[in-house]
Amino acid sequence: MSAAEGETAEAPHPRVTAVLAGHALAEAALLAAYRSGRVPHGFLLVGAKGIGKATLAYRLARFVLAHPDPAAPEVEAATSLAVDPAHPVARRIAAQAHGDLLVLERTANEKGVLRQQIAVEDVRRTVSFFGSTAGEGGWRIAIVDAVDELNRFSANALLKVLEEPPQRSLLLLISHSLARVLPTLRSRCRIVTLRPLAQAEVAAALAAALQYPQNDPQVTAAAAAADGSVERALALLDEDALALRQQALEALEALPALDPKALHALGDAIAGTDPQPLAAFVDTVNAWLSRRLDRNEDGIARLARLAEAWERINQAARDAAEYNLERKPLVFSVFGLLAEATRG
Repeated sequence: MSAAEGETAEAPHPRVTAVLAGHALAEAALLAAYRSGRVPHGFLLVGAKGIGKATLAYRLARFVLAHPDPAAPEVEAATSLAVDPAHPVARRIAAQAHGDLLVLERTANEKGVLRQQIAVEDVRRTVSFFGSTAGEGGWRIAIVDAVDELNRFSANALLKVLEEPPQRSLLLLISHSLARVLPTLRSRCRIVTLRPLAQAEVAAALAAALQYPQNDPQVTAAAAAADGSVERALALLDEDALALRQQALEALEALPALDPKALHALGDAIAGTDPQPLAAFVDTVNAWLSRRLDRNEDGIARLARLAEAWERINQAARDAAEYNLERKPLVFSVFGLLAEATRG
């Protein structure tokens, strides 16, 4: 089995994923909140990228739309948010055809290129969506995947919906780092923090999604290096991706010291036009930054510098991908920013 011989392996989209790996406590908390009849209008699902936040969001949306009465006997008897994939609600959501579910994510621009942020005009659709009458059961649900990809204008547009939510409305916001969510959005949501999956859970989810043996050596190696993220494990199924990640991590752990020879080698590793090495490099940097920010062990000034570096690094990476820029200068720019942010 090898994912390196052509395309990167891909798991099923969360909207069609029936199994949730881990996160039993978070799922139980969401079920209890719904069953209480006092469900908040907004949930903010926070955790590292690729650990199952979107899967849990779709899981809750399916359950609410399939069981619109929180006091119904089947809700009282439920032990999880699972909905049979053959249920009409599950089938329509899988087909992106349920009128009471709105999903906000990055879309293509007029040139057919995927935007780097969620467009403000897409967010403004939530106003008319929540203002219209629900088709079934009275619930209207929006999933925002992810609020990290909102710019200032789109975040403010979403805030207006959260400030005056209509009855039986539910916003499920996904974030890869709580530190990067506007305080005004955080304060209007119930925060549900999802922890990285255990290595065994990543391996099991990876094997189930791709129908590979769980003890396959590449599955085991990818799960061990994935920091609890199934998405990252998928990207690490080939040896080149694993080696690239290790190169980047060694350079990151040495900060604020810089090794020009190591950075040249890293630049060579992501050179060319293949998007996967660049994506793996950026993901490794973002995961490192996310852990650093969420540990909250740095002083306020350093945290502010790290947050600013995050924004500048990702903008530079987006420009490199969109305009096919040389990648070695990007590596030196990224590590220059990080060295400055972590020094002192």
